[in-house]
Amino acid sequence: MIRLETILTPGRSLVNVPGGSKKRVLEQIARLVAHDMPDLDSQVIFESLVAREKLGSTGFGNGIAIPHCRLAGCQTPLSAVLRLDAPVDFDAIDGMPVDLLFVLLVPQAATDEHLELLRQIASMLDRSEVRDRLRQAQTSESLYRVVVDVQNGQ
Repeated sequence: MIRLETILTPGRSLVNVPGGSKKRVLEQIARLVAHDMPDLDSQVIFESLVAREKLGSTGFGNGIAIPHCRLAGCQTPLSAVLRLDAPVDFDAIDGMPVDLLFVLLVPQAATDEHLELLRQIASMLDRSEVRDRLRQAQTSESLYRVVVDVQNGQ
């Protein structure tokens, strides 16, 4: 079974990311991933994330969104986590603005693996103490550490 910590890196864990709007946040996610994975195109990532949002907001409630999409050219699932400097409106199901984003990009053909990763992210973020720890992380490294520690039951 694939685990979240194997597809997330400290370099794709960012704190105090300027928000602004949902569109700007998705653009920043696309740039971040493309910078880290040069064989992926930021415009393609952005368009894929926007297309997925049009099917229904990935705003999950409690200030969290899980933007995700299938991506042509993506060889293996990858994740990013961002904490915004100020919450943005994300059309979340509870109407709350979003300040924590977990991103999941999966290969075009991904199926069960994709769903398993989404399940792991959602069950982790369902716990208020985990959300608090993510919001209190002061550095990208400590944000990443929270995810790894939670995955390892700490």
